[in-house]
Amino acid sequence: MKGKTINEIKVGDVAFFQKTVTETDVYLYAGITGDINPAHVNQEVSKDTMFKGRIAHGMLTAGFVSAVLGMQLPGPGTIYLSQDLKFTAPVRFQDTIKAEAKVLEVTKEKNRVVLETICTNQNGDVVLKGKATVMPPK
Repeated sequence: MKGKTINEIKVGDVAFFQKTVTETDVYLYAGITGDINPAHVNQEVSKDTMFKGRIAHGMLTAGFVSAVLGMQLPGPGTIYLSQDLKFTAPVRFQDTIKAEAKVLEVTKEKNRVVLETICTNQNGDVVLKGKATVMPPK
């Protein structure tokens, strides 16, 4: 299984991954990372926050971007070099998140691709945006 090489990628190419965030996802992520912030795992504490309830970890949502890059565009064999992120809205349990990556730049000489990365919820609200730089497989 191999992703697209630099010669197969064009500016404007788009791919996406979509998933509904469950309570199980959030608890598994908390356990794996050690981030048991009450904002994510404690309804009683989090109901008094600005979000009025538990929210998913921002980096869990960012992981959906990784799924797009690592499995679709460019795909398997891709090396993730950098990512800038801005979290623009909370992700709540049962939100369906669509992570999308769009090719902005292709630098063949350096085997580098820059992609716009955006995650939206089921209402079309942007919850995360940024840019990624990757090295596609040879």
